Amino acid sequence: MKEEKKQNPEFLEYVYELTKDQELMEALEQSLTAIDQWDIEQLKRIGLQTYEEGKWTIPMLLQHLIDWERIWCFRAILFARGEGSIPDGHDQEIMGQNSNANELPIEHLIKELQVVRQSTILMFESFNKKILETRCRFFEYEMSITDIGFTMAAHQIHHFKVIQEKYIPLDK
Repeated sequence: MKEEKKQNPEFLEYVYELTKDQELMEALEQSLTAIDQWDIEQLKRIGLQTYEEGKWTIPMLLQHLIDWERIWCFRAILFARGEGSIPDGHDQEIMGQNSNANELPIEHLIKELQVVRQSTILMFESFNKKILETRCRFFEYEMSITDIGFTMAAHQIHHFKVIQEKYIPLDK
């Protein structure tokens, strides 16, 4: 029996809530600006602390954002160019466990996140209306390329909120 693809997966409601009243490029540009607003010295003081045992460190969260931005960009380009394959799902926990983010200076991770986001912005600026409206079929759902862009912006908003609410208080 053919598996039904979910139109507009449930997580998109959260994406839309986090990016409400914004155009795609505005959301991506604001997310780039938000990267510059972190107090690097404060993040260094927090270091590898976590707010709860088993949670990722700030460097691991930043690496997670970088990795998933690249994955979403790869997915977007496959569909934008009509390549035809359906990208597999990826396990963020395995990726997190195998990253070396805790060995990298926070400045490196912030810079890498900025560069990746700048690249994402340029890629989305290059897409015309037809490409942005392209429906993307994934392993268990489908969404538009525009929604992929909003997902990347919202993903960063979500994790920056977690850092602000749960990690910044660790800087005592």
